[in-house]
Amino acid sequence: MMVALLTFSADMHAAKHLRTTNPATGSRVIQHIVIIMQENRTPDNLFHGLANADIANSGPDHNGNQVTLQPQPLAINYDLSHTHGSFVVMYDKGKMDGADLVPSLCDPVRPMARCVGAGSYPQYKYVNASDVTPYFQMAAQYAFGDRMFQTNQGPTYTSHQFIIAGTSAPTANSNSYVSESPGGNNFPVLRTGCTGQPIQTVPLIDPHGQEKQKVYPCFEHATLPDLLDAQGISWRYYTPGPSGLVAGPNSIRHLRFGPDWNEDVVPDPTQILRDIAQGRLPAVSWVMPSRLSSDHAGSADDSGPSWVASIVNALGNSPYWSSTAIFITWDDWGGWYDHVAPTIYDQYTYGFRVPLIVVSPYVVSAGYVSHVTHDFGSILKFTEEVFNLPSLGYADSRADNLSDFFNFGSHGSTFHPIPVKYDQKYFLNDKRKPMDPDDD
Repeated sequence: MMVALLTFSADMHAAKHLRTTNPATGSRVIQHIVIIMQENRTPDNLFHGLANADIANSGPDHNGNQVTLQPQPLAINYDLSHTHGSFVVMYDKGKMDGADLVPSLCDPVRPMARCVGAGSYPQYKYVNASDVTPYFQMAAQYAFGDRMFQTNQGPTYTSHQFIIAGTSAPTANSNSYVSESPGGNNFPVLRTGCTGQPIQTVPLIDPHGQEKQKVYPCFEHATLPDLLDAQGISWRYYTPGPSGLVAGPNSIRHLRFGPDWNEDVVPDPTQILRDIAQGRLPAVSWVMPSRLSSDHAGSADDSGPSWVASIVNALGNSPYWSSTAIFITWDDWGGWYDHVAPTIYDQYTYGFRVPLIVVSPYVVSAGYVSHVTHDFGSILKFTEEVFNLPSLGYADSRADNLSDFFNFGSHGSTFHPIPVKYDQKYFLNDKRKPMDPDDD
């Protein structure tokens, strides 16, 4: 059953910033959970060659031709469509043979001829392992999930609703989901959610799979931050801007216009590095990247793996290490080919596979690869169980709890730093204004 929308009192809200006690579950050694969400990749695309993982070397196109995946750099100058419509085309009723029909997108100010590396099958690519060495090292040193699925069948905007609430429904009682990114007279979106222009709308997908209705992108239902608030447990959502597509709380009315907004939504991803150094890490953190370090095709550079590893290194070299679980995932498949067909639960869940790296001193073994089905709801459920919270009643109620990754009976491993191309100082000293990964 869905929890009722929580009301807030000044005393309760202030109390959540106090030190919390150990959770009363089997995972009581965990006092800090860090959720790092990068952009737009699949396991076949980003982890080609990872030992013991289910990674394809080729895949069929819509004509039945077998296409060999080709290498490319992490930083490229074209993107791929990753709308719900592109999901439907690529999924093709479970045959997974429609990736070649997913449109490629070039920078509109540059001619098509300059979309270097797109080629005849731009969707059938994998990233050179040398460009993402920190990711491979974290997977080898800790754990990787090759059956992690984005819960939704759509793009970034809806994924960032699922990672805080397990749903993109506009209200608690709705049987429809928000299915695409906001559109309106200022799209691509520089400001959206509850602060977007009145003309902005997002499509809803109903139980019949129809997208006939549109609503303003400001919703009202319970979220994981609400459950944390109710128990006085601290949280922070680090984002490159307060009103872009990755600023999930901005589309939840009571979060955007309540006391959480100024206290717990931080419009600077690098602030988590300062909070770790200053002993101010909250119990639960969501960390969204700025554009250049996001791994987003067509707009990011090669700094994403170093960005993620810098957060891991900061935690590993801090007193937080022995009480922390870090979940690194990607918000959607980005249009890249992936060979594993998702289980379809309803008109909008599940979506395609995305990578998952789990970093903690309590992973069951170094290099463990989980073949258990996980999704964004699994991260919510793990958090709920660690902090003895009720279920939201959305994707978290169906999901597993990620328990196969952990051995909490162990004493915990010693941290060994992850080598990086760009260190923590590079990100802290970058004076460029943080930019949303999906805004132009």
